[in-house]
Amino acid sequence: MRIGNSQGIRIPKPVLEQTRLRDEVEIKVKDNQIVLSPVSEPRAGWAEAFREMARHGHDEMLDAPLPSLTSWDVEEWEW
Repeated sequence: MRIGNSQGIRIPKPVLEQTRLRDEVEIKVKDNQIVLSPVSEPRAGWAEAFREMARHGHDEMLDAPLPSLTSWDVEEWEW
């Protein structure tokens, strides 16, 4: 079906369900083929990765303390 200068296709519902395609998809061209992929959620899997890091003791702060901290920053500030 024509949509302006572009073309559209219809994807049957069972195919959409099997591939987890929703409203938005990523479209890539690879080896003269069109590849459609579900759009991944930003930060998907981060929570589990952080839990796994903590379980292995790999969740320590790596940044050095800021040299510009004042006594107020150290003694008074609360997160």
